[in-house]
Amino acid sequence: MKMINKKDEILLNVPEIQELMKLTQDMWKMGWDERNGGNISYLLKEENIIPYLSEAYPKRQMVLDFKVELLKNQYLLVTASGEYFRNIIMDPLATLGIIRISEDGNFAEIVWGFEGEGKPTSELSSHLMSHEARLAEDPEHRVIMHTHATNLIAMTFTHVLSEKEMSSTLWKMCTECIVVFPEGVGILPWMIPGTDEIGIETASKMKDFRLVVWPHHGIFGSGATLNEAFGLIETAEKAAEIYMLVKSHPAGIMQEITDQQLIDLAKAFNVKPNPLFLS
Repeated sequence: MKMINKKDEILLNVPEIQELMKLTQDMWKMGWDERNGGNISYLLKEENIIPYLSEAYPKRQMVLDFKVELLKNQYLLVTASGEYFRNIIMDPLATLGIIRISEDGNFAEIVWGFEGEGKPTSELSSHLMSHEARLAEDPEHRVIMHTHATNLIAMTFTHVLSEKEMSSTLWKMCTECIVVFPEGVGILPWMIPGTDEIGIETASKMKDFRLVVWPHHGIFGSGATLNEAFGLIETAEKAAEIYMLVKSHPAGIMQEITDQQLIDLAKAFNVKPNPLFLS
């Protein structure tokens, strides 16, 4: 890690920032975030961050291409555009930053980090729109996480791209899947990343799903905490890995969890599975 001054050292020890630094290192080691792949944004509670932010920090203002009214005056910890997850733990001041959304929702002000004229992830539109969509469904929501989970990407080449069928397949690969994401997974058509268009479509899916698959690219996950969002993706990725192993086996699938067993499982754990995805 580079030499840092006292005020930055204090801020870097804020639990949310420490947690993000460690988690991104784990995600890189898992092979999900090669090069500059992947991005995370974390809605910070004002009372947890304001005491550490100094008016002495230089500020830069960014005009947003879209208005985010539900996020006005909110602070977000965001990974930087073009930076590598593997480097975050070594150089957090260049690879992370905190932005504040303006009162009118038209601007983002960089209040810390993004050293060397860096800027937030190129997927910022998808993140901000998805935060708004999830907050409308869950006031405890805090995290949007995009990663290139290997087996989920592979699955989009070998499995029909149907939300019902992919959700059902994932549920049947691991017993706990229907408990962890009973609503299933949303799926977009292939789209160019980093655009407002994919942000709009992702946010639309986030109204119904906490996991949204970008075919041949990766997945967006959400949660109230970093651990929750990561655990959600991790569970779906494990199910996709099992599917890919089974898919490649000469015998194929010889037996599986039935729809009735999934219904019984959901009832036992008091969750409500998406009724459209069960026979």
